Amino acid sequence: MKMNYNFRKIFSVAFLAIAGCSMSVAQQAELGNNATLDDLISYALSNKIEIKQALIDKEIGEREIASALSGWFPQINANGSLSHSMQLPTTNFNGNNVALGQRNTSALTFQADQALISPQLFQASKAAKYVRQQNNLNEESTKINTVVDVSKAYYDILTSEEQIKIINENITRLERQHTEANARYEVGLVDKTDFKRAQISLNNAKADLKSASENRKYKYDYLKMLLAIPTHQPLSLSFVNQSMESNILLDTTELLQIANRVEFKQLENIKDIQRLNTQYQKWNYLPKVSAYANYALNYRNNKFSDLYSDNFPGSNVGLTLSLPIFTGTKRIQEIKKSELQEERIALDVQNLENQISTEYSAAMAGYRANMNEWRNSKDNMELSEEVYNTIKLQYDAGVKTYLELMTAETDLKTSQLNYLNSLYAVLSSKLDIQKALGTVEIN
Repeated sequence: MKMNYNFRKIFSVAFLAIAGCSMSVAQQAELGNNATLDDLISYALSNKIEIKQALIDKEIGEREIASALSGWFPQINANGSLSHSMQLPTTNFNGNNVALGQRNTSALTFQADQALISPQLFQASKAAKYVRQQNNLNEESTKINTVVDVSKAYYDILTSEEQIKIINENITRLERQHTEANARYEVGLVDKTDFKRAQISLNNAKADLKSASENRKYKYDYLKMLLAIPTHQPLSLSFVNQSMESNILLDTTELLQIANRVEFKQLENIKDIQRLNTQYQKWNYLPKVSAYANYALNYRNNKFSDLYSDNFPGSNVGLTLSLPIFTGTKRIQEIKKSELQEERIALDVQNLENQISTEYSAAMAGYRANMNEWRNSKDNMELSEEVYNTIKLQYDAGVKTYLELMTAETDLKTSQLNYLNSLYAVLSSKLDIQKALGTVEIN
């Protein structure tokens, strides 16, 4: 019957383990099939290593709190002893030397102590909520950084995908122009110069495609690292309805609220903990009071084999009080030191406020500058397309030279890539502003 029970238990555990692994694989497989930005963020918030570590830190914090507060529970101890006296102590009684005690003694004592007044436990009780708050803020900070990093990585990959599309379109045009230049050369309309220029441009475009493809591979690996996914595992992304232009707008009139920043909350939490530490140093002037009760089993006999034949029990209850009177000014110095640390943290808060204000100003300036650059790049791209189309028609009609066509082609490609880079810069600076404002959504 026992074997059947153990077999069922082992089978159940194995089944749950296999099911858990299957669910995990299914979850990653689902992510790997056309994952959207929201899918990536949701997955990262559940699987990123730093977030898992933050959750473990929260659990560790709960254990530390429970450990510190366990001092309020009765502390029960057992102590045992066994001794043999080589020589018994003697005393003079009515002019005679009399040996005291017996050669073999043994004792087993049980004692329970209950703290009633303890500065250390007072501090632990009040510090519990600050420790929990600190761990929650650490988790929040990690999640904010995760959302920003994953979003930037996604948009960076999206930019690379668009760049590769542009380069492929450029290669298609250049191959067509290379064929046309070769045909013109074959019929004797032009010399080898146009044909060679077309070949050079085509070779450069293919080299650009190779470089862009390698950079894209790294960007995918970086995103996998953020998601805690092995680099060898395939990952495909969905860019459907992900218009980069539709995500660039931001309310620039929103005022900075420093209290919304998680870094400010963390520093305020440290300030509260330090204030509590100062109070603890003052509580050290209080006495320590505890109650105790014990019960002892005492054995003694001159003959070792008969040591445990008789028991002489004893028990008592009482209170203990410990009141430090003079500690060489240590308590005074500790109080002063803690108060100075409070002042230092207050200066840290002031410095952080200045840093956040500067960070917000820099992010806003970068966003506005990148928006201006994006508008300019967009206009240049549209103009370059018009110029290229016009010169292409004129070249086909024999009005423009091949060199002018290649110049227009280069300008078009450059303007398209500049447009994409400026668009990514706008999206990146928008995320920086949201982070500076403390408005990054992590739910």
